[in-house]
Amino acid sequence: METILIRLETQGRRGKAVTTLSGFTRQNDYLESLARKIKMKCGSGGTLKGSMIEIQGDARVKIKDLLLAEGFQVKGV
Repeated sequence: METILIRLETQGRRGKAVTTLSGFTRQNDYLESLARKIKMKCGSGGTLKGSMIEIQGDARVKIKDLLLAEGFQVKGV
């Protein structure tokens, strides 16, 4: 079971909050579909950079609930 680290970052982003998810070890195709699900649930934009998903804004609680439902362990909320 993968443990995903959820962080809220503002440094280097001109004061804008971005929720980052790291610690994924799965294939890129799966991560693209997971990022799409998260963006739809949060109603915000985001991107996949390597094996890190970035979601605009502070959506840590919604993301945590979705990741737990997908079978991940979550840290850092």
